[in-house]
Amino acid sequence: MKEILLATTNTVAGRETAEVVGLVQGCTVQSKHIGQDILASLTTIVGGEIAAYTEMLEDARRIAVERMKKEARAQGANAIVGVRFSSASIMQNAAEILVYGTAVKLL
Repeated sequence: MKEILLATTNTVAGRETAEVVGLVQGCTVQSKHIGQDILASLTTIVGGEIAAYTEMLEDARRIAVERMKKEARAQGANAIVGVRFSSASIMQNAAEILVYGTAVKLL
């Protein structure tokens, strides 16, 4: 499977855009189980990184990016420019991660 190039910029240096395919996105909603929520609550009392939530969000970003790339591949693109991330709290202890960009065909 051919890799999709990702860029946060609107162009890719040294490459010409042959065609703009259109908007692509990937989304996931993730949560942690109750045991990790209890440990996270204790961490908020003493301070510090909440590793379980950091890991959860890293996984969510990876899943969302892979879904966006899959959509771009299906449309015949070989790159996505203008990549942006968004996150939102959907419910207590659950977060949505959305990634989106413009699928393009580079020469």
